[in-house]
Amino acid sequence: MNKKSGTKSLFSTLIGKKMLMGLTGLFLITFLVVHCGINALIFFNDGGELFNKGAEFMGTNLLIRTMEIVLFLGIIAHIVDALLLTLSNNKTRIVKYAHQKPNANSKWYSRWMGLLGTLILMFLIIHLKHFWVISRFTDHIAHSELDKLPGQETMFAEMKEIFENPMVVLLYVAAMVSLAYHLMHGFQSAFQTMGWNHPKYTPAIKKIGFWFSIIIPFVFALMPIALHLGIIK
Repeated sequence: MNKKSGTKSLFSTLIGKKMLMGLTGLFLITFLVVHCGINALIFFNDGGELFNKGAEFMGTNLLIRTMEIVLFLGIIAHIVDALLLTLSNNKTRIVKYAHQKPNANSKWYSRWMGLLGTLILMFLIIHLKHFWVISRFTDHIAHSELDKLPGQETMFAEMKEIFENPMVVLLYVAAMVSLAYHLMHGFQSAFQTMGWNHPKYTPAIKKIGFWFSIIIPFVFALMPIALHLGIIK
């Protein structure tokens, strides 16, 4: 068996699918840190100047643009793998345990990862339409105030305009609640799936995962709220 076919066989097994889920999950967690860091530049409250510079860097840097492709591939792989794992689990669960007590064995959000993931995917499509599509495939967004042509907006001005709508703000906040619960299970699960368990380090991973699941979604949710309320101008 050659190396290529061996890799293919690995990821066709249940263990391989779980490993792929863990790897893509960790990659997406890393992306969340970077994305949150860039977006959080709005909290400098400098009229969006620093944020626009960050957005310009993300939109013009060749490495970042290349990583966008890797990111989309990672998202697709994560979604497809989740569907395959769900189908596989349903097939093997021939006997339904009438007296099973899931509440005693797991948290509710770990049992509803599929639903939480679906809600996040629906939000992601809307989010991409709001910002990524217009910044990459139209001339609507200028990189800075100095580069702005008649009829163009900066990314910061676009954010302010979109978050004037309270329904959009509620959508983003609800999506971040879903993300928080998704990460509550997914963060620790990714490390566990990769076999990175150790009596000394696992408790720390659980604690880091918990706070990561709270802080990152909270910061993301705070952005549209602050813009909508005019706290950030």
